[in-house]
Amino acid sequence: MPKTAEHPDRARAFVADDARAHWHDESLWFVRQKRDRQAHSVPEWERLRDLANQIKRHAISRWTDYLEEFEKNATALGAKVHWAADAEEHNRIVLGILQDAGVKTITKSKSMLTEEVHLNPYLIKHGIEVTDTDLGERIVQLREETPSHIVLPAIHLKREDVSETFHDKLGTESGNADPSYLTEAARQHLREKFLGAEASITGVNFLVAETGGFVVCTNEGNADLGTSLPRLHIACTGIEKLVPRAADLAIYLRLLARSATGQPITTYTSHFHGPRPGGELHIVLVDNGRSDLADDPQFREVLNCIRCGACMNTCPVYRRSGGHSYAATVPGPIGSVLNPLHALTPRIVRESEQGEGAEPRAGEAGDAHGSLPFACSLCGSCTDVCPVKIPLHHQLLALRKTVGDRGLLPWGKRVGMKAAGKLLNSPKLFGVAGKLARKALPVLPRAAVYNRLNPWGQGRDLPPAPPKSFRQMWRDELKQEVSSSNGTK
Repeated sequence: MPKTAEHPDRARAFVADDARAHWHDESLWFVRQKRDRQAHSVPEWERLRDLANQIKRHAISRWTDYLEEFEKNATALGAKVHWAADAEEHNRIVLGILQDAGVKTITKSKSMLTEEVHLNPYLIKHGIEVTDTDLGERIVQLREETPSHIVLPAIHLKREDVSETFHDKLGTESGNADPSYLTEAARQHLREKFLGAEASITGVNFLVAETGGFVVCTNEGNADLGTSLPRLHIACTGIEKLVPRAADLAIYLRLLARSATGQPITTYTSHFHGPRPGGELHIVLVDNGRSDLADDPQFREVLNCIRCGACMNTCPVYRRSGGHSYAATVPGPIGSVLNPLHALTPRIVRESEQGEGAEPRAGEAGDAHGSLPFACSLCGSCTDVCPVKIPLHHQLLALRKTVGDRGLLPWGKRVGMKAAGKLLNSPKLFGVAGKLARKALPVLPRAAVYNRLNPWGQGRDLPPAPPKSFRQMWRDELKQEVSSSNGTK
């Protein structure tokens, strides 16, 4: 079976365009700075983060009770609640609802869950026209790309790229990259799609067990318009979006927009409680591996995630390598935890049945996502900005060990780490190696150090070799202090 490209391989094309990589980095850091200003404007910010973490942990500890309570209350409001164990079942349920209603055209607001389960291509394959109505999502849909960020799906594109896409797909004026002109063109294009849609699909930001309602947050109002016109509304959500009480929303809504885009609150915060008069509301609750994560005490806190994207905006690796280098619906630090865990779960379950040493299968971590825990500098910035206090960099470090223990590291990395371990565990050997390196590096030809056998050096240069080791400098400093001390006696 051919080897799947890893994160460094996929990132290489992105970083090759130096100007775009720097622009991408600066654009996301600008959003991070906006987040910081908003956080500093709220005196009780850390208290809110603590409460958000505690509420999520409590909800997950009583998932069964709260999910049943949500279903009971949502049903009492007139909604129809469906349960999907995995992506395939979710897509079958949604398709069945649309086919029963004779629907051929739908609009869809932003939903990372539907991206996760690949709903769009599934529906299109079955003859249903799907239009993403979030502007960023529509742009990448027209380009036949996937979102590169969970909040800013087209952050990897410049306005000139959007102008070219709109000219090709919507017939706009060639070369006109004026943002107002492009936005107006998108508005007119999407208005036709809204008016012609026979059903609307939305994501969900929060499910409220106490009321049976749910909340959708947008900045463009596309979810509101999409659900106001057709009579059929389908809300697709992961079960981790659950909070126990309506009062809990006051905490999460204060954290979400500030963390995501540096706003005090999203422009539209829409509460849905049952279908509109004469309408039909279906809520599809999806597991797709979430229950397995909840059973893992080391990693279950990833389920706290409210999909704000703050960890991506601050991550130096994500900012400099782009979202598509992760080859995943959710990129960045949170994706570097979630995606390998989803891939590892089948093997963990099989080992519990067959014992340690169960053979890996294609697609189980180490393929597309096995390198993601290593796409991290362990700087801890993601943990610092996470509004629900997920210890992301600790989990990434733990996941590296998990991937290594299961034999899923590439051969070269396993051998290299073993050799490095022996070197660093022996002060004598470390000293000898350092001495040899200080003498050899200045005189060796560059090709001897930087070649295809040294992938680390393909994008980095070693600093100049120092004339002395730290130990030598320390010994010299001590000798000088002793001499100075003896001279003053």
